[in-house]
Amino acid sequence: MSKAVALGEKHLILGFKGVGFEVIACKDGAALLHELGTLSRDPEVALVLVTESMAEETPQALDLFRERSKAILTVIPTHEGSKHTNFNEMKKSVEKSIGVDILGKD
Repeated sequence: MSKAVALGEKHLILGFKGVGFEVIACKDGAALLHELGTLSRDPEVALVLVTESMAEETPQALDLFRERSKAILTVIPTHEGSKHTNFNEMKKSVEKSIGVDILGKD
């Protein structure tokens, strides 16, 4: 069975547990890098959500995960509002896939 996982600050991701997500609290970017490395080796992981504030701390962790895993990884905004990190990540993925920036400049 596929797993869905939410990573980030505990107080921001705890609600995902109520809808069936596995919740992994990360205190800093190093913890996020470690946890994403572990999840990238788990073939049952299908969806990973990372809080935007945590993703901004260690963007290379997201890139490494995407290179190593077939799971979908997306960045979710926090209560502070979106800083458009997910859009920028999506732009990079689309440009890498087709070789052209079709989503426009920032």
